[in-house]
Amino acid sequence: MKNHLFLSYIFIVCFGCIILTSCETKKPAIPRDLAKQQVIPKPISVTATGSSFEIESNTLIQYQTEELQPIATYLAKLLRSASGFEIPVIIEDSEKSLNTISLKLTDSISTNEGYEIETKESGIIVKASMPAGIFYGVQTLRQLLPASIEAATKTTDTLLVATGTIKDNPSYGYRGAMLDVSRHFFGVEDVKRYIDLISVYKMNRLHLHLSDDQGWRIEIKSWPKLTEIGGSSEVGGGESGFFTQEQYKDIVNYAQSRFITIIPEIDMPGHTNAALASYPELNCNGKAPELYHGTKVGFSSLCIDKELTYKFIDDVIRELAALTPGEYIHIGGDESHATTMKDYIHFMNKTQKIVEKHGKKVIGWDEIAHTDLLPTSVVQYWSRKGENALKGVEKGAKILMSPAKKTYVDMKYDSISRIGLNWVGYTEVDKAYNWDLETYESGISKDDIIGIEAPLWTETVETMDDIEYLAFPRIIGIAEIGWTPTALRNWEEYKVRLGNHKDRLDALKIDFYPSKIVPWKSDTTQKTNETINE
Repeated sequence: MKNHLFLSYIFIVCFGCIILTSCETKKPAIPRDLAKQQVIPKPISVTATGSSFEIESNTLIQYQTEELQPIATYLAKLLRSASGFEIPVIIEDSEKSLNTISLKLTDSISTNEGYEIETKESGIIVKASMPAGIFYGVQTLRQLLPASIEAATKTTDTLLVATGTIKDNPSYGYRGAMLDVSRHFFGVEDVKRYIDLISVYKMNRLHLHLSDDQGWRIEIKSWPKLTEIGGSSEVGGGESGFFTQEQYKDIVNYAQSRFITIIPEIDMPGHTNAALASYPELNCNGKAPELYHGTKVGFSSLCIDKELTYKFIDDVIRELAALTPGEYIHIGGDESHATTMKDYIHFMNKTQKIVEKHGKKVIGWDEIAHTDLLPTSVVQYWSRKGENALKGVEKGAKILMSPAKKTYVDMKYDSISRIGLNWVGYTEVDKAYNWDLETYESGISKDDIIGIEAPLWTETVETMDDIEYLAFPRIIGIAEIGWTPTALRNWEEYKVRLGNHKDRLDALKIDFYPSKIVPWKSDTTQKTNETINE
């Protein structure tokens, strides 16, 4: 009798365990609509299936090849801090398919930066033809999760991803930002933070404006006084600095880990007072000017007739090219009012060839279109009028679109903005977003354009908070212009998606400008999750 009761007890316990285990593994999925997720840039195609995948304690990330391991680790770090779970990262295991986020390379996606995300109740697959596409897929995936994951602390939100399929690829290959570290200097950690923030929205270029009248910011070992003297000043005369070559390489490598290419700029023949103050022999009169702490432009010029000038340029480009894996070096060329047009053309023609000799391609501000452009040189459209850019197109050049009226994120939002300039007027969030690259200038078509860049000049910018206030949220819309086809973009729809990014921007601790024309509100996914948790 006792044995019978004991066996009955064992049966009940075991049966209970089976039931509990079964319930745990068959926990019903929570409905979610992938089509209602607030992704920026807007994907090309979204197909929703109405359910969800939950990231839990037994979720893992697997990658197909070793080149995807850094991306898998990047994603795991993001999820670990938010979930409190370990989230193991392993190389692909054919036996493990449930509760897995898989990163896979495939020949089925034709573009280098395109990706596909397929989410089922059992797991997620991110597919692309190249690692860059996998990275951009991961950036979309993080936006499908609650905004609270960005806070780098454990969240109370349930980590759900809506089921369905996203297929996406960019309209333009160049989607960039420019940061002026010459007017005011910003150090390595600030530049890395900017890289992190723009990478969230799939930007893939960071153009660093490394020299100007106010300061020289990159160590050149063959001309050490450039940083010893020229690196000591900035607007207002405050404490300044420069990047050593090791620090610059650190920035380059960090950017590469976020699939961003650094494009260095040495502005010339104007905007060169810091160089002229460092080496008086670069002046035609052989005298060093005073270091400059103001904001006026157009008063300085390298001496065009001296052979020493071209040795200087050759040395600078040689050292910079060796530090820069990207294909471009920017040679400035704007506002050279102290240089005659004849001298300007002679100088820029020689400088382009120096850049080419060191294995790089040239980008120059749109005044460079007056010169004999090399077949690979790119004209960066910035002026109030498009005459120079059109001249570049006539000469067969490609155009990088940065019209100041639309993309200069150092412009004030309105008359009461706390910092910024207004020489091309005010640029509210809608003005920065509501235009098209391929129709902006008659005579410049999509085939002529390599992409878009948002410059941030720093005459009034002194802190990282200043950078964030001016860049965000306008740079988010500029990122979408470069990624999403014109036919899929609409201001009325975009401003709602942007408004739903408030919690994400807050979690990232971005000091963004809360424009009154954007309907800022909490992320809808987070709100739903909060309701569920209650």
